[in-house]
Amino acid sequence: MKTLKIFLAIMAISVGVANAQFTKAELQVSGLTCSMCSRATEKALRSLDFISDIKPDLNRNIFVITFKKDAPVNFDMLSKKVENAGFAVNTLKATFNFANTQVSDNMFNYSGNHFHFVNADNKQLNGPVAITFVDKGLASTAVAKKYMGHKPAMGDGKKVYCVVI
Repeated sequence: MKTLKIFLAIMAISVGVANAQFTKAELQVSGLTCSMCSRATEKALRSLDFISDIKPDLNRNIFVITFKKDAPVNFDMLSKKVENAGFAVNTLKATFNFANTQVSDNMFNYSGNHFHFVNADNKQLNGPVAITFVDKGLASTAVAKKYMGHKPAMGDGKKVYCVVI
């Protein structure tokens, strides 16, 4: 009986940790003109170890990305891979599962980084929520300029991403 209780406690903790993560994303890339451009970008993205699957949508220049479970996602590497393929990120929308995630002062932490909601107004978030990145390199230049100056100074050396709901 004691072993069963310990097992159930470990399972409850690991389920809670597994829920707090980015699960998928829609990455719109600007500059793609043909299927070979799309294929080169997809190949570059597939080299990232936190990506499970990619489905390209050539009509909208979007890559629907599924992330590996329990693997920390590095959004700067997504942008870098797109840029190294010769293109730019136009829009990045990612789904984060807010189960068991503390959101306070319009911020949450994930994988050693801070995520600052520019427009959340301390909304209660729970379950999967789509957030859109508005930082330079993860959004179009016009969008990044619009939200420039909204990034808080944290002073702890961690990366701060600005996002909107």
